[in-house]
Amino acid sequence: MASTSGAGSGVAAGRIRSHTSAMYSDNQSLIREIRKSVAMMKDIAVELERDERTEMVKDLEAGVIQLLAASDECMHLSEAIQSIGDELEPGPEPTNFKKKFDEEIAKSKARSSSHAQNQSLLRQFREAIWHVHHAGQPMPGDEQEDIVMTSTQCNLLNMTCPLSGKPVTELADPVRSMDCKHIYDKKAIMQYIKSKTTRGQCPVAGCPKILKTQRVLCDPFLLIEIDEVRSMSKQNAAIEDFTALDEED
Repeated sequence: MASTSGAGSGVAAGRIRSHTSAMYSDNQSLIREIRKSVAMMKDIAVELERDERTEMVKDLEAGVIQLLAASDECMHLSEAIQSIGDELEPGPEPTNFKKKFDEEIAKSKARSSSHAQNQSLLRQFREAIWHVHHAGQPMPGDEQEDIVMTSTQCNLLNMTCPLSGKPVTELADPVRSMDCKHIYDKKAIMQYIKSKTTRGQCPVAGCPKILKTQRVLCDPFLLIEIDEVRSMSKQNAAIEDFTALDEED
């Protein structure tokens, strides 16, 4: 009888993982589309600013703020879905999924840095608009030496793989830990995790997280964020070149 009960519990757990996996994939796709929309709105706003259509630019900025808020909520939901799929083990009593989701979302919000990330994306939007007519000049309230520093803020926690030493923008197969958010070269980190001498602890100095292969992956918006870093690097290079020419004159 216990064996039958155990088998039933295993089947239920498998179904939960299957359903949460599908939900997670759908939600991540939504986040990816939101991020693409924000990038597209930034490009449109730049063109409108060139045409001095200020009111339409303001409307787009308001829309970006709303989309980033929606993205924030989706990120918390994704973490909750993944946590439930990975950790929930059905018991003899019915599971209160609403309560479980509320608890996991609250945990996600408590440890999240997504607000800072969204502020960075909003900052990038505003800087792109500012630079249309003020290339090489600091935004109001900024110091000249802070131009490049503020415009290079991004959502990537580390800019080089701690194992290969390669910049994340040059990794052919980047992956990110869903627990500590550090980024690695996939082949290097998988070999590292499987090594018997490392215990699987994150190789970034000072990070205490223990890595699990199933929680180190290329999430849907990692590649988008890496592309954003590449774009920002090109933009900052152009700003520095413009500033250098201005100083020479």
